[in-house]
Amino acid sequence: MTVSTPTSRPRTRSRPLLIFDGDCRFCRLWIERWRAITGESVEYAPYQEAAASLPNIPLERFHEAVYLVDTDGRIYRAAEAVFRSLAVRPGWRGLLWAYRRVPGVRPVTETAYRLVARRRGLASRLTRVLWGHSVTPPSYLLARWLFLRGLGLTYLLAFLSLWPQVDGLIGPDGILPYGIYLRAAHQQLGADAYHLVPTLAWLHPEGTIAAVLCGAGVGLSVLLLAGLLPVPVLVLLWATYLSVVSIGQVFLAFQWDLLLLESGFLAIFLAPGGFRPGLGTRSPPPRLAVWLILWLLFRLMFASGLVKLGSGDATWWDLTALSVHYETQPLPTAFGWVAHQLPPGLQKASCLAMFGIELGLPFLIPLPRRPRLVAAGGFLFLMSVITLTGNYGFFNLLAALLCLFLIDDTVLARLAPARARAALPGSFPRPRPSRPRTAFTVGVFVALGGLSLALFAGRFLGFEHVPGPVRAALTWIRPFRSVNNYGLFSVMTTRRPEIRVEGSRDGRSWKPYVFRYKIGNPARPPRWVAPHMPRLDWQMWFAALGSCRGTPWFSQFMGRLLEGSEPVLRLLEDNPFPDAPPRYIRTLVDDYRFTDAGIGAGGPWWRVEPRGPYCPVVSRRSP
Repeated sequence: MTVSTPTSRPRTRSRPLLIFDGDCRFCRLWIERWRAITGESVEYAPYQEAAASLPNIPLERFHEAVYLVDTDGRIYRAAEAVFRSLAVRPGWRGLLWAYRRVPGVRPVTETAYRLVARRRGLASRLTRVLWGHSVTPPSYLLARWLFLRGLGLTYLLAFLSLWPQVDGLIGPDGILPYGIYLRAAHQQLGADAYHLVPTLAWLHPEGTIAAVLCGAGVGLSVLLLAGLLPVPVLVLLWATYLSVVSIGQVFLAFQWDLLLLESGFLAIFLAPGGFRPGLGTRSPPPRLAVWLILWLLFRLMFASGLVKLGSGDATWWDLTALSVHYETQPLPTAFGWVAHQLPPGLQKASCLAMFGIELGLPFLIPLPRRPRLVAAGGFLFLMSVITLTGNYGFFNLLAALLCLFLIDDTVLARLAPARARAALPGSFPRPRPSRPRTAFTVGVFVALGGLSLALFAGRFLGFEHVPGPVRAALTWIRPFRSVNNYGLFSVMTTRRPEIRVEGSRDGRSWKPYVFRYKIGNPARPPRWVAPHMPRLDWQMWFAALGSCRGTPWFSQFMGRLLEGSEPVLRLLEDNPFPDAPPRYIRTLVDDYRFTDAGIGAGGPWWRVEPRGPYCPVVSRRSP
C-alpha cells in the first residue's frame, strides 16, 4: 500500500530503496535473499540509518514492516513493498501483477505479512528448519555440471551395452531385422512412416547402420563427458538414441529407454552454450528448465507408487509384494536372494517404506532446501536398494541424476574444489536473457509442461477428460518418445516361469542353449550385470509370462537358431552346436523359486519344477 502523498514525497532516486529493521535477524536473512534476486537494481538500508530521510513516518512503524521508496518518490510498505522491489527482475513481475489485479491476493498477502511480522521469532525458526543457514535463491551450476557429465556417462553406457547386441537383435541376420520393419512401415504408412518411425536408419534401411549409430553415440557421449559443445552434442545424442530406439522394436521398448530420451531432450534446454563452457557461469540453468527436470522426477517417482495401488493388485495393498518380488523380477542378483530371506514383517515394513518414498516424498520437491534434501536422500536410498537387488540397466543411475536438482550449489559447494566455489553465484553478474530467448524458454516450458501434465492426468483420470486438441498434440509427439508416462510393476508377478531352449540333430538327444544372464542352472548364482542391459535375456522373462503364440519375436528367435545365425548366437553364452546348427528346437517351461541355502551352504540357489512345453517343437522343415 502507498503511504505517502505527492506533497510528501522525498526526492526522486536513481533506484528504489528498501528499508528494513537492521536489528531483526529474520529481516536480515530475507533481505539477503531479495538482494540476491534484485542485484544492483535495488538499494537496501536498515531504518536505523535511513529513517531520518523519512520524517513523516513514525519510527515505531519501521518495526512493523519494510518500506520501499520508489524512484519517483512514492513510498510503499509491507507485502506491496516486497513485490514492487522484486518486480525489477522480469521473472518476478507476476507477483506484483497478481497483487494488483487478482481479486483476493492483496488482502491475503497483507494479512500473511502481518502475521509473520508479529511472530518473527517463530518465523525465523521455521526459516532455519526449511532453508538452513541461507535463504538466498538456489543456483544449480554444480548440479547441472554433474548432471550433464552423468548424462554423458549414461548415454555412453547405453550405447556401449547395445553396440555388441544390436546386430543379433535387429541386424540383417538378427531376430527382428530393422530393414524388414522399415519396409513394412513404409508400405503400410507411406510418407507418414518418416514421422511415426523417426530414425536416421531411413538413410540406409538395408545394412548395419544400427551399429554405426551405436558407434556414433559412443563418440558423442565422450564429447559430452568432456564438456565440449554440450548443446549440439546433446541434440545429436538425442537424435541418435531416438533413431536406435525407433527401430529397436520390442528390444528397446523399456521405460529407461524412454526416460533417457526425455531426460536427454530436457537437457538440451538446460545446457550452457559455447565450445567448452565449464560451469557455464555466464548462462546459469534456466529456472524453467530446472523445474521441468524436477517435474519429470516427480512424475517418475509418484507414478511408480500410484500405478501399484491403482492396479488393485492384492499383493501391493496387503504389503506382501516384496516377499515375492526379489525372486520373480527379470534378472535378480545375489543381494536379491539375501533380501528375499528377510522375515515377512520386515518385508511388509520395506513395502510400506517404499510407498512412503514413492507417494510421499515427491511432494517435498517444490519445497525449500531442507525438505528437498530429505526427498533426495529417500530417492537415492531407494535407487541404491534397487541397484543392489535387481538388474535394471542404467535406470537407477539416470533416476539418481535427476535427484541432483534437489541439491543446490549451497550444499554441493561443500564438496567442490575451491576453484569451483569461487565461480558460484555472488562472484559473477546475473545475465539478462534476451526477450526472444525468454519467450522461447517460456514457450518450451508451457508446451512440455502442459503436455506431460495432460499425459500424466489422462493416465489416472482417463484420457476422455483431456481436451481434443491436447490429445491430438500428444498423438503427434508420441513417436519422439520425449513426453512419457512411467510406473513399473503395477501388478506383481507371484511366480517365476523360465523358458529352457534346447536343440537336437536327431530329435532324441537334446542340448541346452545357455544364456549369459538369464536364470537357468539352479546351481549358478544370479549375476549382477547392471548397468549393462542384456536385452534378449530381459525379453525372455516377458516371453515366459506369456504364451508362444502371443510372443511373435520368439518364433523368429528359434528360426535364427535353426539357421545358425552368428549375430544371434553371440547373444548367448555358448553355442552347443559349433559345427552345424541343429535340426530341431524345443522349448520347455520350468517354475523357479529361491532356496534358503544358496550362500555359504553350498546348495543350489533355485528350486526347479518342470511345467511342460512352451512352443511346439520346430525344425528346419517347419514353416
